[in-house]
Amino acid sequence: MTADHQGYEIVVVGGGLTGACAAALLVRHAGIEPRRIALLSGEPLLAGGVGGVGGVGGVGGTAAPPELRVVAISRASERVLHASGAWQRLDRSRLCAYERMRVWHESGLAAGEGALCFDAADIGEPNLGYIAENGALLRTCLDSFVAAGGTLIAGRLARLHIGDDAALLTCSDGALLAARLVVGADGGQSLVREYAGLSVRTRDYRQQAIVATVRTGRAHQNTAWQRFLHTGPLAFLPLFDGSSSIVWSLDEALVPRLRDCSAEEFNQRLTAAADGVLGATTLASERLSFALRSMAAESYVAPRCALIGDAAHVIHPLAGQGANLGLLDAAGLCEAVAQAGAQREDPGALRLLRGYEQQRRTHNVLMDAAMSAFNRGFGSAPGPATWLINRGLGVVNRSGVLKRAFARQALGTSGELPRLARASLA
Repeated sequence: MTADHQGYEIVVVGGGLTGACAAALLVRHAGIEPRRIALLSGEPLLAGGVGGVGGVGGVGGTAAPPELRVVAISRASERVLHASGAWQRLDRSRLCAYERMRVWHESGLAAGEGALCFDAADIGEPNLGYIAENGALLRTCLDSFVAAGGTLIAGRLARLHIGDDAALLTCSDGALLAARLVVGADGGQSLVREYAGLSVRTRDYRQQAIVATVRTGRAHQNTAWQRFLHTGPLAFLPLFDGSSSIVWSLDEALVPRLRDCSAEEFNQRLTAAADGVLGATTLASERLSFALRSMAAESYVAPRCALIGDAAHVIHPLAGQGANLGLLDAAGLCEAVAQAGAQREDPGALRLLRGYEQQRRTHNVLMDAAMSAFNRGFGSAPGPATWLINRGLGVVNRSGVLKRAFARQALGTSGELPRLARASLA
């Protein structure tokens, strides 16, 4: 590393939830001096409450309305966030534990035999996870990183050169950084991925998702509700104040009208699309939409470079697993770096990074395939295929063994997991 570069062991590029959590994990568990780990973030001012409980940017408690962007946090992700030091800093009054999930196809009824309902009680758990505000999680991860001694750098990546001994980063303000390992956590349009020469495969679903917060005539019952329509799935996620967050995936041609129509028309269409399962719905926020696609990097790693989260993979949001997969990536990479330190190895060595890739890519590819299959199968219009789907859901619903397996999958505790996702929450 040359004198004109500020040198670090690791630079994490991207200050979103996955990058911030990875940085917080690395300063606490990688066995590297904290000040030698940097997070290059375009939103550094979010870390404004360092050391404070809550980390909600000055707006705490339940008085403020829920943030528009929320994420479903599985038990495995809860453990990862706890290990990062972020979970303990959250304002718990703004979390909503969901205890049940109910899934059904438009050709059936939410309370019918063809609906699938599983409960945390079926596997002796208090809940299946939490619906949490993305911004609050991000702020507590940043707070934890800074409080542990990590270096938060304002700016964005402009250029990246990967050499034999170090990766050299040029920031948007001209600052020069050097690192033995660069972690690409800079999203689906990752510059780290581009400069590392890692190719991707993409699939366009030709759908968009509308997200909003709504009030419902009936209580959400701490249940995540999902109805599969031939135009795309509609999910209601329970929020701490009794409202619900919706994620309504639709064929592209249908989105502009629903996103831009009057609130009254939207309420009527949403209530009908949900088959009135939660009573009349009332819009309580703005409506935003985003395009849906699947993306997978052909490789997650290159010499001195590793991708995590959306920089490595993007999947359909129908099961709310995107954030959870990214957090597991963060934990898996931290584990690999810690092993390198214990063996006195270079954290940017490709041999070491291959171990991380092998563990996480297999899991992520399987999840992507499952979500794509669900979207295709459940997106069928009423007919013979949907009859079979309803029959299949009915069989699962009547089988205690299968229902428990689905519940464990929702918890995120099945399959091979990084150590920090398996650890006790003590």
